[in-house]
Amino acid sequence: MGRFHRHDDGTVHSHQHEDGHQRAPGDHSGYDTGRQRLDVLESIFAENDVRADLNRSAFADNGIRALNLMSSPGSGKTTILAATIDEFAGDVAVGIIEGDIATDLDAVKLGGRGAQISLLNTAAGFGGECHLDAPMVNRAMQDLDLPELDLVIIENVGNLVCPAEFDVGEHAKAMVYSVTEGEDKPLKYPVMFRAVDVVLLNKIDLVPYLDVDLDAYVSNVAAVNPTAEVLPVSARTGVGMSAWFGWLRRFIEAN
Repeated sequence: MGRFHRHDDGTVHSHQHEDGHQRAPGDHSGYDTGRQRLDVLESIFAENDVRADLNRSAFADNGIRALNLMSSPGSGKTTILAATIDEFAGDVAVGIIEGDIATDLDAVKLGGRGAQISLLNTAAGFGGECHLDAPMVNRAMQDLDLPELDLVIIENVGNLVCPAEFDVGEHAKAMVYSVTEGEDKPLKYPVMFRAVDVVLLNKIDLVPYLDVDLDAYVSNVAAVNPTAEVLPVSARTGVGMSAWFGWLRRFIEAN
């Protein structure tokens, strides 16, 4: 079975490659897209979008702003979330939907800080998916006391591609991008970078020890998404985090 992806216009494209031959990059001559398979995939996305609208309505009915936070594994997403919960404690009522394939490790790290936490493991009844979709988020929302919340942050499964393809009912998308991942990631994985409203360029405290050029990171993000705001931060030292907190407060106030 081939890989599929969703284009910006909502259409679905599926690739089948079953003859075992290697081809040059960009050569799609060995792929075949079946109409029946496309119909199934389009149906899946259509159902997802219906659930996403239901999620969005539930957030709206409760005066909640929802943010879909994405990244590759190890970018520092959970550390940024912990600092964010601490910053807003006693001021903004925060709920976290913690998405992981397995374990409660990140949920435990975020616990005890005053936020409501709803853990969803995709390996527990959702096929071990590498992303959250709208039905999964809908399920996780049932473990949050929505009328008591101002902000819900959906920490998506660590993955640079699939999470960006699914609307989960959020009002905006954000991503954490670590300097240790390399400056080429926006060019090699444009789907997520193109989808987000803000990029947190994390671990800038490591720049003195790495052969990196921050300007190249920023310009490569701009090349695929000229409207995305890029915020250089260090979740470990706190440098730049005030800009992130300010962005998030403006996002909440836009409700």
